[in-house]
Amino acid sequence: MSAALPFLKMHGLGNDFVVIDGRARALALGGAAARAIADRHRGVGCDQILVIEPAKNSTADAFMRIHNADGSEAEACGNGARCIAAHLMWEDGRDSITIETLGGMLTATSAGDHRVAVDMGAPHLEWRDIPLARECDTLHVPLVLGALSDPVATSMGNPHATFFVPDVAAIDIATLGPQLEHDAMFPARANIGVAQILSRDRIRLRVWERGDGLTLACGSGACAALVGAARRGLTERRAEMILDGGSLDIDWRDDGHVIMTGPVATSFAGMIDPSLLG
Repeated sequence: MSAALPFLKMHGLGNDFVVIDGRARALALGGAAARAIADRHRGVGCDQILVIEPAKNSTADAFMRIHNADGSEAEACGNGARCIAAHLMWEDGRDSITIETLGGMLTATSAGDHRVAVDMGAPHLEWRDIPLARECDTLHVPLVLGALSDPVATSMGNPHATFFVPDVAAIDIATLGPQLEHDAMFPARANIGVAQILSRDRIRLRVWERGDGLTLACGSGACAALVGAARRGLTERRAEMILDGGSLDIDWRDDGHVIMTGPVATSFAGMIDPSLLG
């Protein structure tokens, strides 16, 4: 690549993204380029890079490719899906959009006041689908590290382990998160959530994201935490998820689909210097 590349900087509750439109210009964004762009000191700075590509499935409006800050690729990103959906809906003057990802198809609709609702699909609850390294009860995974134990494993198109604790603030997730992300129980690594039940309809949550570290919000992690809490009977099937960057509304409907609703924002537009692209 020799020309500068336009981008948008967007975020959902502070979970921030560099959004690149690759529909007209094919992009082969490698791991080194993704790491360079995501670098908060020498690049643009972000949790993830989202590339909009032509849809591979005729029922989708676009494909969203997700590059983590460490250069790896992710299958799903809830906050990112809201941002891409908002951008595409604004672009086309529509109230709904369908996005294709490595984790499946996502349908998003405008919820008004700069908010977007995304149907994240049905959670995967079997150990092979998450995936886990061996057969076990996904509602009580035999895993212990420090103050964390007995997580619920859930896939929202990407793997999550949610630990329920009395006090989120007492957990050093920055130390425990990376160790658990790479635990042998998770052959594809995992997002690590630490959740505190505040009431039957409110959960405090922090997430160490696979490939990105501790972020201000994780949409798929919020979905996984609500599903895990409801499966254990700790909450109802709808709750406000309170993350470091703000709140999401998560609804695990009776039809099995999980609906995530939350805000999106565009921070600025710019050009990526060719030196960052390799």
